[in-house]
Amino acid sequence: MTFEYANRIKQLPPYLFAEIEKIQGIKKAQGIDLISLSIGDPDLPPPQFITDALAKEAADQKNHKYSFSQGEPDFRMAVTDWYKTRFGVDLQSDQTMALLGSKEGIANITRAFINPGDKVLCPDPAYPVYANGGTILCDGVAIPLPLLEENNYCPDFKAVDTRRIKMMFINYPNNPTSTTVNLEVLKEIVAFAKKNNIILCYDNAYSEITYDGYRAPSILEVEGALDVAVEFNSLSKTFNMTGDRIGFAVGNKTLIAGLSKVKSQIDSGPPVYTQKVAVEALSSYTGCDPPEFLRQNNQILQQRRDLLVDTLSKLGFGCEKPKATFYVWVKCGGKSFEFVTKLLEVGVVVTPGSGFGRCGEGYVRIAFTQPKERIREACERIASIF
Repeated sequence: MTFEYANRIKQLPPYLFAEIEKIQGIKKAQGIDLISLSIGDPDLPPPQFITDALAKEAADQKNHKYSFSQGEPDFRMAVTDWYKTRFGVDLQSDQTMALLGSKEGIANITRAFINPGDKVLCPDPAYPVYANGGTILCDGVAIPLPLLEENNYCPDFKAVDTRRIKMMFINYPNNPTSTTVNLEVLKEIVAFAKKNNIILCYDNAYSEITYDGYRAPSILEVEGALDVAVEFNSLSKTFNMTGDRIGFAVGNKTLIAGLSKVKSQIDSGPPVYTQKVAVEALSSYTGCDPPEFLRQNNQILQQRRDLLVDTLSKLGFGCEKPKATFYVWVKCGGKSFEFVTKLLEVGVVVTPGSGFGRCGEGYVRIAFTQPKERIREACERIASIF
């Protein structure tokens, strides 16, 4: 028997990180000690109060039943409280819903609003899920929105043909470039979306991983943003809970309702016990500043960032110290994948910028999600071939 993929699946490029994992498997089988600075999976553990709460809530038998499709009431209340505490934004419960991590929310929001042939603005370079898992799998048309170094990796809306554009994705602090923005930039983005009647999907997953006194804003802080925007966030990066798959979407009531309609048909929400742990996690914020454990984590990450960037700069690679995320965006001086392949020969794994879009060619993304000793060793290996 033969089976043929649907056309929408045929349009998908190979998932970048799956390809890198395959190469890593081959190198490991060859006995090579790999230092992976590619995938953005924090190596730091969740804070102790999170793991304690997880054990407690998972042991409670009533927490193993189905959740409400929009999420547990106490979880949604915790999210609205967090937005008020962290960003000064007032939300209602019907403007909030639970997600199995922000990734699935990003994919499912397009199911709710994109018809075949509808155009979606997707940043380039960007997290591949915007164009692939979201747009292409809904038979939409992904339109690249270039983020160029000469524009400080911010979109140039004057160059955008807005005909048939129904939705756009925006992400700051940015993955992969680590670019940060202020509220003035966000005001321009909201104004563009409102003027052109475009659904604005804002990915704010790295809002809490910040350095040098920078505090990332929410798009919802902009006046009028709730008319057009939905914001995605999660506990993955903030609380080092990537495998627990708990996140949330907040924003415009109609957009949240559409997302809820989709999710009610295809999943039953995050486990109740995970949502209850998330309540405790979000409640650790007592003001707009990060709680103590997060300040300590960010200090560790900042030290790693400084070591990585200072060493790469001495080797002649163009890069700057980012104010957020745990990535460094490096101009590699050639073809991205050729550079990555060269590093693999000495057991260092980084991500080719070309995997994030055409505008990422000539760059690589390096994650500082390893202890300083391993970062230092990785830099020594890189120095040995350059």
